[in-house]
Amino acid sequence: MKIITGEWLKSADDDLNTIKAIIDDESLTHIVAFHSQQCIEKSFKAIVEEFELAAQKIHNLITLNETISSVYQFSFDEDKLGLLNKLYLDSRYPGDFGLLPNGKPSIEDANGFQKFAKEVYEKINNFIKKRDEQSPDS
Repeated sequence: MKIITGEWLKSADDDLNTIKAIIDDESLTHIVAFHSQQCIEKSFKAIVEEFELAAQKIHNLITLNETISSVYQFSFDEDKLGLLNKLYLDSRYPGDFGLLPNGKPSIEDANGFQKFAKEVYEKINNFIKKRDEQSPDS
């Protein structure tokens, strides 16, 4: 695994740890949503770096998912990707930080985002680790 790939995965894991620390605080559901988006983005960027895929410095989860699809054949819930993608785009201003189109996420939303972000991270992390183990250079 490339050093930069590991750094992206470590940063994604840090987002998951942040979520874990705050998931039960109903006043922080918007922060959970934001860190879920960040975890997924960083997980996708780990594959972009590992496979040297052409990608601009973007934050769009849909575009990143399409970019990695040439080497990563798993699919993810496109509705959740789209919702979290919109959240990031809308959170560019402090008043909207981590808010969904209909406002602050519910605790149920936050739990769903945590589960989804963890699923994406674990699948990508395991994919890269497995590839590393099978590589003749490792």
